[in-house]
Amino acid sequence: MDRNNRFSALFAQIFTVIALCWFSVSSAYAQSLIRDTEIEETLREFSEPLIRAGGMDPKAVDIYIVNDKSLNAFVTRGQNIFLHTGLILESHTPNQLKGVIAHEAGHIAGGHLVRSDYGTRSAYGSMLIAAGLGLAAILAGEGAAGSAIIAGAPQFGTLEVLAYTRVNESAADQYAAQYLETTGQSGKGLIQFFEKFRYQEVLSNSKRRPYFRSHPLSSNRIDALREVVDESPYTDKPDSEEDVYKLEMAQAKLRGFLDGQQSVFSRYPLSDTSDQARYARAVTYYKGASLKNALNEINALIETDPENPYYHELKWQILYESGRGEESIGPIRKAMSLKPDAPLFKISAAQALMDLPSNDKTEEAIALLKSALVTEPKNSAGWYYLSQAYGKAGQEPLAKYAIAEQSYAMSCFHRSLSFARRAKEDLQRGTAQWRRASDIIVISETQLAKDKKRARQRCQ
Repeated sequence: MDRNNRFSALFAQIFTVIALCWFSVSSAYAQSLIRDTEIEETLREFSEPLIRAGGMDPKAVDIYIVNDKSLNAFVTRGQNIFLHTGLILESHTPNQLKGVIAHEAGHIAGGHLVRSDYGTRSAYGSMLIAAGLGLAAILAGEGAAGSAIIAGAPQFGTLEVLAYTRVNESAADQYAAQYLETTGQSGKGLIQFFEKFRYQEVLSNSKRRPYFRSHPLSSNRIDALREVVDESPYTDKPDSEEDVYKLEMAQAKLRGFLDGQQSVFSRYPLSDTSDQARYARAVTYYKGASLKNALNEINALIETDPENPYYHELKWQILYESGRGEESIGPIRKAMSLKPDAPLFKISAAQALMDLPSNDKTEEAIALLKSALVTEPKNSAGWYYLSQAYGKAGQEPLAKYAIAEQSYAMSCFHRSLSFARRAKEDLQRGTAQWRRASDIIVISETQLAKDKKRARQRCQ
């Protein structure tokens, strides 16, 4: 078999593995995680001072965006905060969103987490996300799911979720008020958020919004929170113009990707020439395959702020996913030059470079992907693209190794074990990849043994 046929056969096997892993994830969970550098950065800027005020290390707390329009937020063991897109879009002010984040951080700091199967038995269970959904980008492009949505967070197998009680909720409220005051911010946003949905407490549980089914609300809680907030010297402090702008831009981008075109144009008519309106229209035009109009809108934004890396990133996506991959390389290179520490930008650039007809840029693509994976070692999409790049470069053992990492990041242990064994046979003994393949074999075997034991116990 010649080399081209060998690699065709190899990647046919890889594609089968990916399809099997994807099916196992997508069949179990309806929601997915959205990856977007700009929105993630905004959420980190909003949350890090609050997390630090709670005595926690912001680097140890991960924040995930759930592609779900319902109003909800929750935390899991391991210091993970999940925010639904519906919550971000329903927040009228940054302070309201910060209040909810502070409340969730309070649950983590207060140790309100328990090991339980509660999440999988209730409506809350639908929110236990199988991450590692970079496969959406791999299999379908996922252009409509968000700007440079290259999902790649590690899959959460069995999540340990919050045991919500009214006592825990009141405690988290008080923590939130404390964190907001410590950081010189008002706590009124959280009260406003609760007040908007105060009527929920009189509804039956089935009719309540998900957030208030899992976070029981009461008038006494709101009154107790108001007493503390009213005493704060920052109670009437408004949000900064910068924070308002960042939230509105995040909301515009989400609406552009998640809402229908009619809804977007109703909210952002052509007469509106604000940055937010142009941003949302650029996305909805692109989704509707109106390339000329999409480029007109994003180019107008770039002209007003040529140093904004996210505008160039969106232009890359518009061009790349419209079949103009070679033209897209310039915009993504510009985005990387303006924000060189963004791993998702590097993965996007590598995609475009690998699509070039020649192999001249394959080594550059490999270097970009390896750099991105140093920052995000569990980014399953990054490992998949790296396996493609290694295959294109004729490095079959490394391609097998990369797909072992990709499968491992998704907790697809049967496949990670299989590919790690095959990679180890072909890799040079003692290299970093050989040692890592050995680790994956041991961990995968251990995890499979545990899963088998759990299955036996469930059957007893």
